[in-house]
Amino acid sequence: MNHPGLSGVQALILDMDGVLWRADQAIGDLPEIFRQIKARHLKVLLATNNSTRSVQQYLHKLAGFGVHIEAWQVINSSQATAHYLKEHYPQGGAVYVVGEEGLFQALAEKGFQHELERVQAVVIGMDRQITYDKLKQATLLVRSGIPMIATNPDRTFPTPEGLVPGAGSIIAALEAATDVEAFVVGKPSKEMFKVALERLGTSAGETLAVGDRLETDIAGAQAVGCKTALVLSGVTTETAARAWQPAPDFIFSDLAELVGSLPE
Repeated sequence: MNHPGLSGVQALILDMDGVLWRADQAIGDLPEIFRQIKARHLKVLLATNNSTRSVQQYLHKLAGFGVHIEAWQVINSSQATAHYLKEHYPQGGAVYVVGEEGLFQALAEKGFQHELERVQAVVIGMDRQITYDKLKQATLLVRSGIPMIATNPDRTFPTPEGLVPGAGSIIAALEAATDVEAFVVGKPSKEMFKVALERLGTSAGETLAVGDRLETDIAGAQAVGCKTALVLSGVTTETAARAWQPAPDFIFSDLAELVGSLPE
């Protein structure tokens, strides 16, 4: 059933974890969902705070679910962070990185290398191989005056087993150890949404941002003026969604229900 409030939407910015899948389990019939999006002539871009995978890894994962899109249609917080660093350190150079392959690769593409000396910034992302030594090195650098840049603030990460620690948990440990607040590039910061809108070529008012987290997906989209839709297939309950201020424009059980409500 078409939802009248969704008329005028020209493009979708979709979160991934909790919207398209949980870990390696698809949420709904993804090929059919993307077929319906295409049939409605909507542009689509996937934007995730997850910093662990490269764009090619996301394309491979999507292909495994039967969905085929182009590289420009995927942006993660690692790319957004590398973009932000390049704007502030155009010459590239040494950074100290706590993170995984996706972050290292995105930084390398912009001319930044993981080093222990002559470090310009400490860059923090999700790291499932986190050690005390990594936290110690990052703490010493930040306490010496090096800025701390974080990919995303998500304190937890949805898996089929339940919520597990996310990048925000690592950031919290370092903020406690350094007495310094990290600058966060990913959602709810405007940085990622600005890049997404630029790639889509649409205005914020023509674009519907879809996510499962109020404090990142919805708050960030609201900050740039996008229409917002919260799906209940990830980490947020309907009670929490209805209590959020300002409220999301729409609340749906999942992406399939949302796409089915878009004008044909």
